[in-house]
Amino acid sequence: MKWRTGRKSENVEDRRSSGISSKAAGGIGGLGILLLLLISMFLGVDPSQFIQGIDSTGGLSQQSQMSPEEQNESAEFVSLVLGDTEATWSDIFAEELGRTYIEPKLVLFTGSVQSACGQASSQVGPFYCPSDQKVYLDLEFLNELQNRLGATGDFAQAYVISHEIGHHVQTLTGTLQYVDTMNKRLSQKEANELSVALELQADCYAGVWANRASQQDLILEPGDIEEGLNAASAVGDDRLQKQSQGYVVPDSFTHGTSAQRVASFRKGLESGEISACDSSLLPPVK
Repeated sequence: MKWRTGRKSENVEDRRSSGISSKAAGGIGGLGILLLLLISMFLGVDPSQFIQGIDSTGGLSQQSQMSPEEQNESAEFVSLVLGDTEATWSDIFAEELGRTYIEPKLVLFTGSVQSACGQASSQVGPFYCPSDQKVYLDLEFLNELQNRLGATGDFAQAYVISHEIGHHVQTLTGTLQYVDTMNKRLSQKEANELSVALELQADCYAGVWANRASQQDLILEPGDIEEGLNAASAVGDDRLQKQSQGYVVPDSFTHGTSAQRVASFRKGLESGEISACDSSLLPPVK
């Protein structure tokens, strides 16, 4: 990835100095960390139910693998990606919806963080909290993404961030609120299907961002799209279940299969239109 203008966001809230460092914190062990990261990588919605009972002092690993220089470089990259999502989604909201895009905050933290959705550990991975409209990210996760999860490349990291921003778009359009209301009336199976639709739409929105950004500030290089598709494939429910328990239970899917996630990202990438991400299970965006 390269940038034409390199617009940095002013909405990055750096809480790294106030958190519990990954180096000092206890971990849950190698395979446990890997599986937990995989399963929670794109939680995306209110994480309070997921994070209850998790040791809030746990870090991504027993010891940080990133130097201060690498942390600063990663923080700058996050600021650039966030800044580009702000410019891109502002244009989309104005052109397609006739509305003003409200920019979210992105909180950088180390070890654990307090959000409006509850206390969260780095172990839950990056997440979006609709209650305060903030994305939470431990930079160490981006290191884990490449070195332990196999999703290499800067565009894979940008995809993770843009997926979480997709959930913010869903908050602004009322989609997340609709799902929250419906989940109180549905069976577990039906709620899971709705969750899958929500996550696939966020994947599609990530593709929409990539399409629009590539026409404006972002210069995609050879291999970038493959990085994004690989990241989408890496977190499919079928792949995660196969890795963690050796078999697949389709009725328990909450995020979609690898093939579905890749297809959703590609649909947004090819169209560049928010309307292309409409789902039969979700209210149309107007």
